[in-house]
Amino acid sequence: MHPNPVLKKLGYADDDRIVIIHTDDIGMCQASIDAFADLWEFGLISSGAVMVPCPWFLEAAVYAHSHPDADLGIHITLTSEWETYRWGPVSTRDPASGLLDEQGFFYKKTEEVWAQADPSAAIAEMEAQVSRAIAAGMTPTHIDTHMGSVAHPNLIPAYIQLATRYGLPCMIPRSAAEELVARESLDDDTAQMITGLVNTLEEMGIPLLDRLSGLELKDATDRVSQAKQALGELKPGITHFIIHPSKDTPELRRITGSWDCRAADYETFMKDEIRDFIKREGIQVIGYKALKDLMPKIE
Repeated sequence: MHPNPVLKKLGYADDDRIVIIHTDDIGMCQASIDAFADLWEFGLISSGAVMVPCPWFLEAAVYAHSHPDADLGIHITLTSEWETYRWGPVSTRDPASGLLDEQGFFYKKTEEVWAQADPSAAIAEMEAQVSRAIAAGMTPTHIDTHMGSVAHPNLIPAYIQLATRYGLPCMIPRSAAEELVARESLDDDTAQMITGLVNTLEEMGIPLLDRLSGLELKDATDRVSQAKQALGELKPGITHFIIHPSKDTPELRRITGSWDCRAADYETFMKDEIRDFIKREGIQVIGYKALKDLMPKIE
């Protein structure tokens, strides 16, 4: 894979390591909003994304509107994974859309969305989430995807069109083509489509990431060491580095078994130790606003 042309546009060398420290799931619960506010003020994270269908979205939107400097995008959401804390589409309540499970919420798994959703309904839902965020006072810096739910041939083109229509960079790594093509289960037509899509976007001047990384929601033990290892292993190029910070609250603990990892992410990225490590490693931290400024005007 040739060096990312975005690096030169941003004033970096081809071998520089650039990272967007990205906080997922903002507005999923109240604790995620307070965590983001603290982390943004601390100054180590560089971006986050809000979940429009979730119960605490409006508070997240109020925060975004009152803090226009905050780098916040839209976490396009088509799934609702928890057992007793659920959400559904903002665009429809029609079961014929294929977006609703038997309980009337989004499906829990991405594969269920791909199998059941009417593509036109899923696309309308993506559009409705962006429109609702803007109507609520947000000025989004990008769009990305919850649980990779838009990563399907029926949805990716619309996801990209939505991003370009609003002048927003979208979370699509240049490495996606190589990684997806390497999967034995991927058919040739889909592999070619992904490869061609990434090449076309780059030719259009759409700023792309190189790869995704981050901390998995599996083990909260010694999160500082996990963060140092993951950040230290970053390769040259632009990496979207995913964390899921939330404050430790009774609500968070009841929602998800990964509460401890989420609380640990918050505590870890409030530490000068991590800031100092990033500086020693020579890693450059940017936000999505830097990529948004490079978006071409597409009629």
